[in-house]
Amino acid sequence: MSLDEFLPWESRQEHRWEFDGFGPVAMTGGTMTHATIHGNLITGLNLRLRGGPCRGYGSDAKIEAAGSIRYPDAFVACSPQTGAATLANNPVVVFEILSPSTSRTDRIVKAREYGATQSIQRYVILEQSSQAATVFTRMNGVWASVIVEGDVDLALPEIGIAIPLNELYLDVSFSDE
Repeated sequence: MSLDEFLPWESRQEHRWEFDGFGPVAMTGGTMTHATIHGNLITGLNLRLRGGPCRGYGSDAKIEAAGSIRYPDAFVACSPQTGAATLANNPVVVFEILSPSTSRTDRIVKAREYGATQSIQRYVILEQSSQAATVFTRMNGVWASVIVEGDVDLALPEIGIAIPLNELYLDVSFSDE
């Protein structure tokens, strides 16, 4: 299946599907921890971005990255988006919340795709099992990563904000993980 075939096909489906460059991939549900981190992330982004040119979007919106169609857990776009559009333009920062079943795809496949997409300046992978993130950033033309953890701010200079990492993990308990 090609990307041009996928987009109209997916619009007729009851459930969401990603396109990995070769064919459709079903989207699966998440854990309560995933949902809590996701809610905290969207709230944190939009409280800080309101009134400016950038806006945070959740996993209901999709992006194109290196010929694939992805529904990231969250992303920020700073260019105007058409209200009726289903595919966002020019995402700047992309977030995924890591799950055991998506670890390889998020850490390797999506990191490669997002790195190959020029509008994406930062890719943040948030852990579910600890207060930590892997952050990919463009540095002098190189897609480099760093790990941040603990009580630190997650700097997002491309969109002019920082979010305390512990705010993203508010109401998350790691004791039963």
